[in-house]
Amino acid sequence: MLKHLTFRTLCACLFALSVVATLVAIFYFQRHLGLDPCPLCIFQRVGVWVMGVFAFVGMLVNPKKLWGKLTLWGGMAIGTLWGFGVAARHVWLQHLPADEVPACGPGLNYWVDTLPILQVFQEVLKGSGECALMDWQMAGFSIPELTLAMFAVFLVILGVGLAKLLKRQM
Repeated sequence: MLKHLTFRTLCACLFALSVVATLVAIFYFQRHLGLDPCPLCIFQRVGVWVMGVFAFVGMLVNPKKLWGKLTLWGGMAIGTLWGFGVAARHVWLQHLPADEVPACGPGLNYWVDTLPILQVFQEVLKGSGECALMDWQMAGFSIPELTLAMFAVFLVILGVGLAKLLKRQM
């Protein structure tokens, strides 16, 4: 199975997964269930989108040189690691005792309109009370826990892809 894994196939797989994840988030969670994304959820989506954009470029371009593949792989890894880190923070917030959960703050739109962008990142990553809510679960897992698992799968796929890429170059 993995014998036929090419860089283009890897990128196509990750791009398809990023599209599916985005569609589920927007059309199922947001539109169908009416769950508005908290700031940490939005930042997790950004990780999926960054990974997906680099995967899309890799799928279309399919560079022949190692540096081109490693550059695109690095972009996919950055997006995935970003999303994994934000999801891990989100899960941590959800498992805090009730008396340690930060207070709900103003929405992301307010922060973007009133604060410098670096401070927006700091405020969002601190999390707030709304990020600690568990509005929905599947098999006992919250959305951030499932998203963390998704990013872990992305990291495994990227790891396998990198190992195959480097093995072919040796």
